[in-house]
Amino acid sequence: MSEVEQARRKLLDGVRHFTNEIFPEKKDAYEKVMRFGQSPHTLFLTCADSRIEPAAVTQSQPGEVFVSRNIGNLVPAYGEMMGGISAVIEYAVAALEVKQVVICGHSDCGAMKGLLNPDQVAALPTVRRWLRNAEAALSVAQALHGAEEAPPLLDLLIQQNVLLQLSHLKTHPSIAGALAKGKVEVSGWVYDIGHGTVSIYDEETKRFEPVSAASADVAVS
Repeated sequence: MSEVEQARRKLLDGVRHFTNEIFPEKKDAYEKVMRFGQSPHTLFLTCADSRIEPAAVTQSQPGEVFVSRNIGNLVPAYGEMMGGISAVIEYAVAALEVKQVVICGHSDCGAMKGLLNPDQVAALPTVRRWLRNAEAALSVAQALHGAEEAPPLLDLLIQQNVLLQLSHLKTHPSIAGALAKGKVEVSGWVYDIGHGTVSIYDEETKRFEPVSAASADVAVS
């Protein structure tokens, strides 16, 4: 059996398992969202990395979280690259009226590695152009690298990229209006895949603070 055939079989085996085992356990939840439609409380913008499972990380049920994913969890500033991300943001905020918007970066991010090492994406012209939306984060990370208590450069870049994308997010009219009216909050997260932990940027401490069972809410934007 070829690798292509193995991949197809694995995918279809998963579908069968969902249909026969998982769906029956959540049938009521799926029937509810079909009857009443979706009403997500959060727009979750994260990386396309296959190791990230937003529903698992947030323990969300069907219809609770509106998810958008792309390489590097990037959000182009409004007007720079009008397209799918801009439409997702507008729809989530203006039509679905989400109350939270999260930009979630993650450990070991391949996109940020590509930004640090351009040779790795030399044969990927579309990816190279897309990563321009994170170049300012690289400049900040390089400037801060080496300072006392600064994390490794890759980790620092992952954090600074989340903060840059939050700034880009606030240029979108739907976000700007909702923020002004106090109808939405935005926050930046970093998910550590290997440890199963999440850190959230705290506006008061200017640091990414880990979420734990005992921690209080952090100050968001």
